[in-house]
Amino acid sequence: MKAKAAVFMGANVPFEVREFEITDTPAGYGRSELIASGICGTDVHFHNGKLSVAAPTIIGHEFVGRLIDLNEEEGKRYGLKKGDRVIADIAVPCGECLLCKSGDDANCVRMRVTNGGSIETPPYLFGGYTRVNYTPLSNLIRIPEQLDAEMVCIFACPGPTAMHAFALAGRAGVDLADIRTAVVQGLGPVGTYAVMYLKAMGVKQVFAITAGTNARREELAKSLGASEVFNLSRTGAAQINESIVKASGGLGADLAFEASGAPAAVPQGMELLRNRGVYLVPGQYSNSGSVAIAPQLITFKALHIIGSSQYSVSDVRDYLSFLLAHPELHAKIRELGNRYPLEEVNKAFLDAKSGNNIKTLLV
Repeated sequence: MKAKAAVFMGANVPFEVREFEITDTPAGYGRSELIASGICGTDVHFHNGKLSVAAPTIIGHEFVGRLIDLNEEEGKRYGLKKGDRVIADIAVPCGECLLCKSGDDANCVRMRVTNGGSIETPPYLFGGYTRVNYTPLSNLIRIPEQLDAEMVCIFACPGPTAMHAFALAGRAGVDLADIRTAVVQGLGPVGTYAVMYLKAMGVKQVFAITAGTNARREELAKSLGASEVFNLSRTGAAQINESIVKASGGLGADLAFEASGAPAAVPQGMELLRNRGVYLVPGQYSNSGSVAIAPQLITFKALHIIGSSQYSVSDVRDYLSFLLAHPELHAKIRELGNRYPLEEVNKAFLDAKSGNNIKTLLV
């Protein structure tokens, strides 16, 4: 038997759809069939040449599938069995470094990944852009029966990414119960999730800032909890800042969440914050150039700036728990996805790059 996969051939080169032999499942691994696999901003950075990865390879790390083969005794150790719907988590922390031992394995200094295997060596199919995927059982997270698996895939990476940023904020003493005004910069998948999460957590005012021309994206953000969406193309940064300061009683935002990936967003985010404001920065995930900042703002405003890059299995579980606790959001989340057959991977990437899609899925 064979399975199709979309092979990354290099930056700015079309993907090739190839067939691979389905081999025996290695010990300690599960074999899953595709339900949906998201195209992440990281994958777009690979294809644009802003992040490097060796080619040819099968990229993708937002695989959601149905577990079809595993050693049953091994599966019991992880609470897994045939037929389970699972998220495949990419990160493999070492468990021995300072970060791992201090409870922050998402920032392991010797992090490995599950999708780094060669397409020349069986079982070949480690990445996300494939109809069959092999992932270590330790990195498979069972999706509760109450949740629709394709809906879960919409935020399979953006959700845990945001959850980890909020978890780091919590470790630093930031209590969302104390946040009255929050600003989310960027309305891609991570930013859209952050808007939804902040509102669901009881933040009274959640403002969003975008630079695109996608009216549907702005309306969906409002439907998920944004009090107002400011568009930089229509309203200048100075006017947006003035509006947010006014709405917050003259202080500025309590918290800003950078999810745009645009370097110019960082100095604006610092301007938007009140004294002792909190700036979460998970969005600058590629080398998109440098930007000047006013470092004295950090001092005079006594800003609390928290970077966040990876996430761990615990953040995936927190994401699923959030979805379980908020079934009223499920239908709206499903609306955020644009779906493409695996064979249409190149069209999917074009549309993902255009900014017209909020979330692009291969199904």
